Amino acid sequence: MPLTKNEISTMIMSAFPDAALELKDTAGDNNHYSAKIISKTFNGKSKVEQHKMVYKALKGKMGNELHALALTTEEKNG
Repeated sequence: MPLTKNEISTMIMSAFPDAALELKDTAGDNNHYSAKIISKTFNGKSKVEQHKMVYKALKGKMGNELHALALTTEEKNG
């Protein structure tokens, strides 16, 4: 069963409480999403490290209940 947009948002915001999150269902099928996440937690981390942190926040759902997630991560200043 695919994850809902709300479930994905909840998992991401639980891991990155200070984040600004833009989450879009790109195909309208609850299975293909794009996410832009801006968080201080990413400061000083490489893009690979940032993406691994997001995948960890999704608790193994990536590739199973969540088929595709196009990620954009950014450091939060200030």
